[in-house]
Amino acid sequence: SYWIALLHEQDANHDLALLLRDELRGRPMVTTEMVLVEVLNFFAEFGPVKRRAAVNLLHRIRANPNIAVAAQTTDQFWDAVAYYNARPDQEWGLVDCASFRLMEERRIRQALTNDRHFAQAGFTVLM
Repeated sequence: SYWIALLHEQDANHDLALLLRDELRGRPMVTTEMVLVEVLNFFAEFGPVKRRAAVNLLHRIRANPNIAVAAQTTDQFWDAVAYYNARPDQEWGLVDCASFRLMEERRIRQALTNDRHFAQAGFTVLM
């Protein structure tokens, strides 16, 4: 939700995302290709201008030396599927599960999101 809020001026968290961007400038960040797919999917219906803006955002993320983009691997995908399957009582999506696993592996405790699922999984939500 952070990347979407940065780009989407009508998002309820747009101003907070801008503030966090300025606050966290220069600090290392991690995102995943799966999360970036969600960004592009979100803007798919917004027409050519927003679609291009979303692609440009992804290129800026990729070029930023402080942002690591974790590749979507087959192992990561199936690990997320197993995590998803092991928690049938949760409403967590597959991208959430992949993010949780990556965050656990890298010992990341804070998430730039407003998604309550991250709090349910024990992470600190920054938005």
